[in-house]
Amino acid sequence: MAVAGVIGIALEVPDLGVGTRFYTDAGLEAETASDRVSLSCPGSAMPSVTLLKSEGQMRLHHVVLRADELDDIALLVPAHGGKLVPPPIGAKTEGLWVQDPHGVLFHLVEADKPAEKSVEHPFAINAPGHIVRTRRSAMQPVGSIIPAKPRRLGHVALFTPDVMVSVRFVTQAFGMGLADRAQEIVAFCCARRNSDHHVLAFAKSPGTGLHHASFQVADPDEVGRAGHALAQKTGKGHWGFGRHTIGSNFFQYIQDPWGSWFEYYSDMDFIDDYALWQPTNYGMEDAMANWGPPVPADFVHNYQAEHPA
Repeated sequence: MAVAGVIGIALEVPDLGVGTRFYTDAGLEAETASDRVSLSCPGSAMPSVTLLKSEGQMRLHHVVLRADELDDIALLVPAHGGKLVPPPIGAKTEGLWVQDPHGVLFHLVEADKPAEKSVEHPFAINAPGHIVRTRRSAMQPVGSIIPAKPRRLGHVALFTPDVMVSVRFVTQAFGMGLADRAQEIVAFCCARRNSDHHVLAFAKSPGTGLHHASFQVADPDEVGRAGHALAQKTGKGHWGFGRHTIGSNFFQYIQDPWGSWFEYYSDMDFIDDYALWQPTNYGMEDAMANWGPPVPADFVHNYQAEHPA
């Protein structure tokens, strides 16, 4: 029994139109109802982001995780500081609704792993003594390039008052694994089989909330192109192009209308069998990036903790 991946997040937002515009500019497809908007990666059967209309500032409502053997997880949740709770009004009733020790709400559902479409032309780098691309250009003219579309939601990073308490809960109650961490400031958790380096991440903050949702694109070029295009449209904060030490992924972050972040990524480390993985406790110099531009001053500021519910 274990969590196998992330499906989506739900956010309470004061303006559905503003949120819909941001996420459709980012490449998601919208389906609108009276009180909510579902936003999906192209071709996906399940929404990656659900926006719920509310008053006040944006707040994380819940995180949806793909899991199996839910009856076993239900027995472990209260034993490790969490609570089983009723579904919120208007929410789906199948699966488990769980509050972690800090009150973060998770919805665990049994669902098949989504089919993954292969990249038509995999990213290829010519290196000294290793030529893999011959008689063709790596780059096409700008006018011929189709805008990048997110392929899937890869991971979610959450603010938490105590990183290691959050880690212990998801590893002991949800059956996940600690992939790596940087002291007790940020930590990264994976599924135990065939997982991206991290499915959930936790960053220290006075309160809970969403730090970022991260979407996979085909390759580093798409990370740069998509990130630049979205930053131009939003005119808000952004960070990248760069590459993380922890997870190894190329990244570009763009700030959403409420101060949290949207990440495009590619080339994430992959953990096929957690039993064969050795977690590392990195120094803080590796917590953010291996290389990239200066980190924005408010990159780790939790705007959702300024006015707690």
